[in-house]
Amino acid sequence: MSAEIPSPELTDGHKLLLKRLGVSIDAGTLRLALTHRSYAYENGGIPTNERLEFLGDSILGFSVTDALYRDNPLLPEGDLAKRRSAVVSTRALASIGRELGIGEFIYLGQGEKLTKGRNKSSILADTMEALIGAAYLTHGIEVARQLVMRLVGPLLADSAVLGAGTDWKTNIQEIAASRHLGTIVYDITGVGPDHDRSFTANLMIGGKHYGTGTGPSKKEAERTAAAAAWVDLEKKFSSGSSSSSAPKNDAVPSSEGVSPDVSSADK
Repeated sequence: MSAEIPSPELTDGHKLLLKRLGVSIDAGTLRLALTHRSYAYENGGIPTNERLEFLGDSILGFSVTDALYRDNPLLPEGDLAKRRSAVVSTRALASIGRELGIGEFIYLGQGEKLTKGRNKSSILADTMEALIGAAYLTHGIEVARQLVMRLVGPLLADSAVLGAGTDWKTNIQEIAASRHLGTIVYDITGVGPDHDRSFTANLMIGGKHYGTGTGPSKKEAERTAAAAAWVDLEKKFSSGSSSSSAPKNDAVPSSEGVSPDVSSADK
């Protein structure tokens, strides 16, 4: 199925696209959201989807920021920003666009068609943002926000996506200090020959086990153990403590009376 000539009404292809998105958008706004500048240039300079893309980008960013803030009460501002960047990145949006088959519906110029524009990450990501903007114009912020969460919600729970760039060991140090949990120790063991060695790290805080991680290096094993421990600690303190007792994100927690991070093996 291919979008070639804009129709004044919703085509069967448009209806299929809207069904995949789970939202209704009027025909004119939907066509605009799908109109790439290459198509507009070859057809007399008609309006493009770039203004809708601009609008959708803001709605996407706000919706993801709101969800991350509410769902991660212990996460520092820096890591919230990193998670948001991972979820709203061109790569992430393009992946969603490919899963939905957005490319086949985009109005492209001949040059972009010849260079496989329907699968270009930048075009797919921009179109996804334009569709979010179109949903907002048609229904308002709440429906647009719900669309965003349907699209990116799975990424918010994907550790492979969210963990990119996150300094889990520092996070653990900060929460251990702010909660006075005790000394941090990574108990590391290694197996296998030197050229293919695998390491396992058990994270202990105050003599209690909080997480286990594995990796091809001691550093990576410690990092994955810290990430696993963070999930448990976040659940424990977000559900069992009031918000006033959570560590402040705008200040460095005091380390007085708390032993520093110690590893049982050198990196």
